[in-house]
Amino acid sequence: MQVQEQVLRTQLEVGPEPSEVRRARHWLRERLAGTGVSPGQVDTLTLLVSELVTNAVVHTGSPAVLRLVMRERACRHPVRLEVADRSALAPRPRSADTDDTCGRGLELVDLLADRWGWQREPAGKRVWCELDCPAAL
Repeated sequence: MQVQEQVLRTQLEVGPEPSEVRRARHWLRERLAGTGVSPGQVDTLTLLVSELVTNAVVHTGSPAVLRLVMRERACRHPVRLEVADRSALAPRPRSADTDDTCGRGLELVDLLADRWGWQREPAGKRVWCELDCPAAL
């Protein structure tokens, strides 16, 4: 008999202030503690949350919802992050110049995540990314 692992879903409502990015990072680290996700993967997921939440807050100026979706034994399955915001505009990767202080968020997401994308929602859009989290050696 095969035992089905539970899918854990939790979310955080994020206000429209840039200071909320710090709270989102802290929230994620608390949720990942003890899940089997390695410290390096927790760091990568934390950076991904920073970029996705920052994009939602800065580019929409409205609240967003951060979701964490993972299996009970995360070290064998992808961890998925989603940020839903109220803007229907597609995320647009930019090419930042060397001296630019912003404009690299989606480029970082593309480099660090194993997969990412977005979809329209009835009240805006959802940007998501996944990180494969194999068992730590």
